[in-house]
Amino acid sequence: MGRGKKSAEPRSAGILSAGLGFEEKLWAAADKLRGHMDAGEYKHVALGLIFLKYISDAFAEQYEKIAADPLADPEDRDEYTAENIFWVPAAARWSHLQDNAKQPTIGKLIDDALVEIEKENPSLKGVLPKDYARPALDKQLLGELIDLIGTIGLGDSASRTKDILGGVYEYFLGQFASAEGKRGGQFYTPRCVVKLMTEMIQPYKGRIYDPCCGSGGMFVQSEKFLQAHGGRIGDLAIYGQESNPTTWKLCKMNLAIRGIDGNLGSQNADSFHNDLHKDLKADFILANPPFNMSDWGGDRLLEDGRWKYNTPPVGNANYAWVQHMIHHLAPNGIAAFVLANGSMSSNQSGEGEIRKAIAEADLVDCMVALPGNLFYNTAIPACLWFLTRNKKNSKFRDRSGETLFIDARKMGVLIDRVHRELTEEDIARIAQTYNAWRGDKGAGEYADIPGFCKSAKLDEIAAHGYVLTPGRYVGAEQAEDDGEAIEEKMRLLAVKLEEQFKESALLETIIRQNLQGLEYGG
Repeated sequence: MGRGKKSAEPRSAGILSAGLGFEEKLWAAADKLRGHMDAGEYKHVALGLIFLKYISDAFAEQYEKIAADPLADPEDRDEYTAENIFWVPAAARWSHLQDNAKQPTIGKLIDDALVEIEKENPSLKGVLPKDYARPALDKQLLGELIDLIGTIGLGDSASRTKDILGGVYEYFLGQFASAEGKRGGQFYTPRCVVKLMTEMIQPYKGRIYDPCCGSGGMFVQSEKFLQAHGGRIGDLAIYGQESNPTTWKLCKMNLAIRGIDGNLGSQNADSFHNDLHKDLKADFILANPPFNMSDWGGDRLLEDGRWKYNTPPVGNANYAWVQHMIHHLAPNGIAAFVLANGSMSSNQSGEGEIRKAIAEADLVDCMVALPGNLFYNTAIPACLWFLTRNKKNSKFRDRSGETLFIDARKMGVLIDRVHRELTEEDIARIAQTYNAWRGDKGAGEYADIPGFCKSAKLDEIAAHGYVLTPGRYVGAEQAEDDGEAIEEKMRLLAVKLEEQFKESALLETIIRQNLQGLEYGG
């Protein structure tokens, strides 16, 4: 990305930059189905087929390798599972489906294929969409979609290295979020926001947890961060939970196509009322909880042990999410999560008292005010919270009693008429500022920058009534210093102003003369 001119067209992560612009064609094909069903339905039609093509491509490549060895059996299931490749039964292979794409029975053939894949791969049990045979699904359009997807290599080793399927999948999630509006956006956090969070907390090794994991974007980006910095995928143990059954399945698929092993529980479940990871203490928490949830069932949890800093209001779950995450944080852990801006200043229903208690417990490490219009599902301004139990455990510097405030509201560029995106430079600047403040020598020396960042002590936060809005602390942006003395600047300004007065007087004389000429000439 960058600060230069950007295309107004939506893009997937890294796909277009690699010169592979096929995702728009794929989306256009899937979008044909929208005239026959709503976005929430055809999302699963498209993503199910993409998943099927991916695992079939990976299987076919391995099949060819094994078949080249006269002593090996390409139908030996163990030859695939040993390489972390899904075993695909003959009736479920893409070549078979492609050959029958024009048949009126293609919907049933796909359903049968997905049933067989689940049967042969227990980790996918109950996950894949299996409703392609329903009468409402236009089989001719379905066949066209299969033909188009068939032209794209998704699961071979070269494509896996470039994460082409992951990019297509992510592109589709973003497009569906936009098409479905608020409902679709519930499971999608913009990649730039997730990348910023991971670059700031740097999840290298340990347990990572997301109590409202949606389609798994936090986990995928954490793995990308790890690989980009020379780490191993196995160094992170993934724990997640998601209440929406459909989104839980999307997450399982999203992790499966990338070969990421995660513990998402045996089924979807509500983190407040059925915590599937009760004893988990995570080293890293990354989350984007639903903003301002009013129907979270707080009246049934008034005495819950997680509410260490006071009972959250039953009409808004923001501080229930905050305390749930603190509860699951390891002694040296760090949490990063997105919340609505109101969470930084609200005093309604005791929220101010909870925020005060959390601040006085010295848990607030950093607050970041984000630009508007980053999210597909809401125009509500958002912010990032960073909490840690042990500021003495920072990489090199003890920041006990201090909190970093970053105001990033002016950052980002428009990617279409209504959505913004943080650029790579924006992400690097914010992350570098935070990591320098924490004491990471590789990030340079930290310094307060008026209008952008400020390290504030607890007594200053108390003086602001425990409001955590960065704009309260960073002050106004400083004018650029050109090294010229103020006296000289004022002298030059006075000279320029005198010249402008003379020019104004001359223009006034000319205008009056012209008006007189018009009067007498008429």
